[in-house]
Amino acid sequence: MASGNAARNRVEGIMRKMETALLDGTWPVGARLPAERALAEQYGVARNTIREAIQRLAARGLLQSRRGAGVYVTDQLRTGIASPWGQLVADHPALRDDILEFRRVLEGATAYFAALRADASDLRRIRGLMKELDRARLADDKAGEADADARLHDAIAQALHNTMFLHLHTSVIGMLREHITINGTGLREADEEASGLLLLQHRTLCEAILARRPEEARTAMQTHIDFVRSRVEQDSE
Repeated sequence: MASGNAARNRVEGIMRKMETALLDGTWPVGARLPAERALAEQYGVARNTIREAIQRLAARGLLQSRRGAGVYVTDQLRTGIASPWGQLVADHPALRDDILEFRRVLEGATAYFAALRADASDLRRIRGLMKELDRARLADDKAGEADADARLHDAIAQALHNTMFLHLHTSVIGMLREHITINGTGLREADEEASGLLLLQHRTLCEAILARRPEEARTAMQTHIDFVRSRVEQDSE
């Protein structure tokens, strides 16, 4: 009985560590988990302990095993927060303004804390994504700009190192990306001036975070969201 309890405790301990990796963005939605052997070495346990922990997380819908392809992170954490808002936003465009208003507060705080807490790895990622935005702009690659834009916002959210902010961000932005083209190619293709202004806004935001100036970072993010909101309102008129 004692050995059985010890085994269960080991599995539950590994589950907690894996859950932390899901919560803090170490394993984002769609990511493939390392192989069982690598995880066993990382956590210092037997492979069967890893296997059982994965099975339990899969039973809860957090992971998905794909035959011959590995184990992947599902979007269960995000949809658990977003549903049924996603469909409501699609059916009731008036809700979009409410979400953008909330996003202004959420992402303003996100930028503020990212400027305070980002580690060296976070700063490298943010700097690299800003360079991707610049390159896409020079190449007139609207789809590339939109993709780098989205990943930059995700990187900033991850840089504040707060799991609740990260998942609220993932949920809210996920809804907006699915139903509004504000961060896609639509806004940039419709208005060349808007494309240039978006690039300038993101550069100002990144510079504030990289320089660890939280108040400036929050203001820059809120200015960006206000601009997006104004364009969405114009398009809906």
